[in-house]
Amino acid sequence: METFVSLRLCGRKNIMINGKKLVVIALGGNAIKKAGEVGTSEDQFRNIALTCEQLVEMNKQDYLMVLTHGNGPQAGNLLIQQEEGSNLVPSMPLDVVDAMTQGEIGYMFQNQLQNAFHRDGRDIPIASLITQMLVDENDPDFQNPSKPVGPFYSKDVALELQESKGYVVKEVRSGTDKNWRRVVPSPAPIGLVEAKVIRTLVGKRVIVITSGGGGIPVMKQPNGELTGIEAVIDKDMAGQKLADVVDGDIFLVLTDVDHVYVNYGKSDEKPVRKLTIVEAKKHLADGQFPEGSMAPKIRACIAFVENGGERAIITSINQAVDALNGNAGTEIILN
Repeated sequence: METFVSLRLCGRKNIMINGKKLVVIALGGNAIKKAGEVGTSEDQFRNIALTCEQLVEMNKQDYLMVLTHGNGPQAGNLLIQQEEGSNLVPSMPLDVVDAMTQGEIGYMFQNQLQNAFHRDGRDIPIASLITQMLVDENDPDFQNPSKPVGPFYSKDVALELQESKGYVVKEVRSGTDKNWRRVVPSPAPIGLVEAKVIRTLVGKRVIVITSGGGGIPVMKQPNGELTGIEAVIDKDMAGQKLADVVDGDIFLVLTDVDHVYVNYGKSDEKPVRKLTIVEAKKHLADGQFPEGSMAPKIRACIAFVENGGERAIITSINQAVDALNGNAGTEIILN
């Protein structure tokens, strides 16, 4: 029987399970809902099916996988449904909405990945796990929310929603007439409640889909009980915590660009193929990576490598297999 060896007691190492490296994959929103799409179930199933074809190719190259994903658009849309239907049925708080979208997206990936492996003639065990993430109730983001959820609005519409519905709204991008979104608290993740369960499943070589949307934010009470709190955790930072839990060898962040860029959007923009920790930190300090998009991804990659991970990679879904083989994407390494 195959077992998972946790190296927490003897220090983090780059390990392999039966000769196979473990990749923790943080799937961006474009793996589920493309820009400009309404986000119907048909749209999402189609996008996820395409993503799963890439995941099967990774697996065929002898990589073991753990998956996590975002839920920003889905959580935002579900919040609108909750509010609009509140005169008919009770609305649910944000932590419950996090759980609902975790189940929704987890099911979609589990279903389509099972189908993709079936077409490839293989029966691979896959499990989607609802997970909770510990946070600190005193996290400063509760006082200054930063996580965008739901659709983009024009400034006038956003300010009207702020007035009529009590939304906290912020301008989150430039260069378009719809550049405002609702924002909610996004506290830093502390630790996964279901860590032991996840390690056990990975040790049995189950492909685990977990910590979706960053996990359901919960606080530990003085008596040791857990209480949900209304927030959405950044999925990249939560993905880094997940990678530490399973002693992942590689942290693969899949987004909507092939590389990380410096001077992005300017006439002298340049793709970067490799970054050391020192270089990545310098670019962060210089403001090269925007908050709310690339900055949290870079921070998560830095933390992963500093905690003993072999390498972190940022690339697009279509370049994922090539990036794992060192032929695409941006690698973040120790030195």
